[in-house]
Amino acid sequence: MGIVLWILFGAVVGWLAGLVMGDKKSLLMNIVVGIIGSFIGSWISTAIFHTQLVEFTWQGLLFSVIGACILIAIKRAITGKGF
Repeated sequence: MGIVLWILFGAVVGWLAGLVMGDKKSLLMNIVVGIIGSFIGSWISTAIFHTQLVEFTWQGLLFSVIGACILIAIKRAITGKGF
């Protein structure tokens, strides 16, 4: 059941980051961006606020979306276009 929740959470986070960044992606790319963005957001939260996000909270969702937006911005900076 854990992997299904990772996929669903990744899809939601990727979709929300796409809305924020004005970037349209497929469902698979939303999942990938969302999962990687969650790792980036968790790392940022730990580095700045010394808090670990290990369960679902609104703070965790926010940092995951921020991490996914950072990932999209890095991709745009490198390639000059979105995913």
